[in-house]
Amino acid sequence: MKLFELKNTSCKMKAPKRVGRGPGSKKGKTSGRGHKGDKSRSGYKRRAGKEGGQLPLFQKLPGRGFKNKRFQKAVFAINLERLNESFGDGETVSYETLLKKGFPVRRAKGGIKILAKGTLDKKIVIKAHSCSQGAMRKLKEKGVDFTQVELKR
Repeated sequence: MKLFELKNTSCKMKAPKRVGRGPGSKKGKTSGRGHKGDKSRSGYKRRAGKEGGQLPLFQKLPGRGFKNKRFQKAVFAINLERLNESFGDGETVSYETLLKKGFPVRRAKGGIKILAKGTLDKKIVIKAHSCSQGAMRKLKEKGVDFTQVELKR
């Protein structure tokens, strides 16, 4: 068997629409494009939001409010259960150690945030940029040392 002998058996090939093949095909002469105008020309693309001569809808709507999305920075969130799996007793959880263990921390421009899912059985030292309230509560119960680190700008 050769590569060109392989066939796609999952779906049947749909025959291409044959336009401009005479009046008997129902798609002859103007090929279903009508007469004249932009839409009958080759290379025509309909522009999104264009409504002919009418004022487009997006221009009629009020442009109010403020969205923070443009200024948001991605945060690397990690749960306590994941820290429990990846780190041993006495180890330090920081940007550098997470990077060494293969976590994709480099993408997070907003720093590292500790979340409360799961439990932490080990005594570790955490140096992160932020921590959720639930996680902070669990860390205080276990007596884990948490240090808030300033984000480098």
